[in-house]
Amino acid sequence: MAGAGLRQPVGNLPADVTSFVGRRREVTEVKRLLSTGRLVTLTGTGGVGKTRLALHVAADLQRAFTDGVWLVELAQLRDPALLVHTVAAALKLADLPGSGPAAVLAGQLKGKQLLLVLDNCEHLLDACAVLAETLLRAVPGLRILATSRQTLGVTGEHIEAVPPLSLPDPDTPLPPGAAARYEALRLFAERAAAAVPGFTITADNQTTITWICRRLDGIPLAIELAAVRLRALSPDQLLARLDDGYRLLTTGSRAAPPRQQTLRAAVEWSFDLCSPTERSLWARLSVFAGGFDLEAAEQVCAGDDLPPGAILDLVAQLVDKSILSRVEQDSQVRYELLETIRQYGYERLREQGEHTTYQRRHRDRYARLAARFMAEFFGPGQLAWFTRLRQEHANLRAALDFCLTEPGEAEVALRIAVDLRVYWHATGFLSEGRSWLDRALALAPGVTPARVRALWVDGWLTLIQSGPDHATALLEEAGRVGRRLDDRLVLADTTLASGVAAMYRGDVRLATGLLDDALARYRALDNPLGTAATLIQLPLAAALVGDADRAVALGEELQALSEAHDERWYRATDCGASASRCGGRATGPGRAPWPRRPSGCSVLSTTGSASPAAWRCWRGSRPLTGTTTARPGCSARPRPSGRRPEPRCPGSGRWPATTTSAGTRCAGGSASGRSRPLAGTGPNSTWSKWSPTRWRRSSPPPPRRARTGRCR
Repeated sequence: MAGAGLRQPVGNLPADVTSFVGRRREVTEVKRLLSTGRLVTLTGTGGVGKTRLALHVAADLQRAFTDGVWLVELAQLRDPALLVHTVAAALKLADLPGSGPAAVLAGQLKGKQLLLVLDNCEHLLDACAVLAETLLRAVPGLRILATSRQTLGVTGEHIEAVPPLSLPDPDTPLPPGAAARYEALRLFAERAAAAVPGFTITADNQTTITWICRRLDGIPLAIELAAVRLRALSPDQLLARLDDGYRLLTTGSRAAPPRQQTLRAAVEWSFDLCSPTERSLWARLSVFAGGFDLEAAEQVCAGDDLPPGAILDLVAQLVDKSILSRVEQDSQVRYELLETIRQYGYERLREQGEHTTYQRRHRDRYARLAARFMAEFFGPGQLAWFTRLRQEHANLRAALDFCLTEPGEAEVALRIAVDLRVYWHATGFLSEGRSWLDRALALAPGVTPARVRALWVDGWLTLIQSGPDHATALLEEAGRVGRRLDDRLVLADTTLASGVAAMYRGDVRLATGLLDDALARYRALDNPLGTAATLIQLPLAAALVGDADRAVALGEELQALSEAHDERWYRATDCGASASRCGGRATGPGRAPWPRRPSGCSVLSTTGSASPAAWRCWRGSRPLTGTTTARPGCSARPRPSGRRPEPRCPGSGRWPATTTSAGTRCAGGSASGRSRPLAGTGPNSTWSKWSPTRWRRSSPPPPRRARTGRCR
């Protein structure tokens, strides 16, 4: 591209009537591609802004082309035979002969230096590809910038996929005033201000506007149509009505092409360009949420009319047509549907009366996935499993939701939620797991193995999250039903939970007896997962009654069990072995052993029982820094020589006078009955909670919680 000095631009580009927002990276990249190649195609889904980006880049480059920059609008053209004539008319050239018009056009352009913008080529792909190749071979000074929902497939074609506008991370709170950093929010603000003078994004409406833009997938056309609705609706009302986005987003510019006047028209344009089999697959894929892989598409969507072997080619064709987005993570390829595209497909699936069939097939696939996870979790594939379930979290939710909204399917929801119990726990989704279980239990009364398992898992998650007082009723019911059904595994599980609840209450001797009983039951069932879960708790109980040797032996047993199965999660949370490695010994009769702190002591964890980090920080040459989370009214003071901070007794606020194997007695406290438990050992404390701190570094992180302390 040679410069042409300061002269009036030549061509037929329309002037902008609204501001161009964002796209700095895309503008730079398209210009770079045009400087090195001669054909660049902008691809993307309908309404994503391909035409606007092409016109903006073309306007910036007008002075670089001696013979101008020319726009050829093809949206209204239906007859491929008229393509060459349409291009000639846009270039203001003489009428071409009926035979060999492409060669004649090439002859008229020979020696010229110009940029040709072919807008909306997707319905004339073959004709556009042939013409582009003919002209590029005959006219060395020609460059073509095309927009299409599908690539032209011409030799030398450079492709730039146009993504939706940038959006903030949904899991990260947006600071006040940060909306201007994100293209989607800036576009909404500018178009809303044009529709409602004085509109701005404020701290009060920022979250709502962010969710509106997220619900619209950051698609410029959808955002512009939504912003206009603020003439009649508040942002909150607009967000509430977006469930029926196709009906709401219907007021576009009357001057725009029909396919750009409503969101439905933009999507229907894409649907009409698909073959019948592509349309069928599009509709069936709408049952997925948050993405899917090829195997899932084959299992869920294949049928008599779509054999599994045909799915790959059809998926590739939908990617080419910008219906599906291809995402590669860790050498694995997944596919995604924008929500607006998915909703349209689901609407078509309902019209065909097939939505329940394919939703059930989708549910069955993810029920099998959850069952496989439970069966294979205690083994070498833990990291891969956690990563996979995080990727499939939205699909698991969709499967559970189907079970709870379709009559007669609630028991399947119980099985799925139970099979995911370790996932709910390990990734911090305790509240979500409990919510699914509570809803499914309400819809599935009766005495069934699935229900009794769900009662136990619900009670277990409640115990971990909220403590024994909230979990007691669930665990007791699970025990009663388990005895009635003679379900040996549930009886072992409830015994384990009862032992942990006793630990939370400070009754260490009762806890030890229950945990020993649970361990024996799991061993009799040859259940390594239950055995490991018990061996996590027993060393702490043994240590708290002063039996450091048994604590170390149990920890070493857990290490051996974990190594035999090549699993990581329980190995990383083994506090008994941590006591062994730290050289823990009892500090005297009736005293709990505090392991010595080695160098590099890490943060205390806050999601379960005592972690290796907790063991390493409890005693050492340097004091613990930070704060201690305990029950209301509790506080802590550092002990001499940098030992673990010593909690005060609840209520009195006094420092404990004595510590025995049965608990800690408060100075001035009652001498009758059981000693009150040491503050800081309840379910809300730092010391009674654990998490796989090493595991977290290599798995998707759960929601963050406040750190409770660290070693200097």
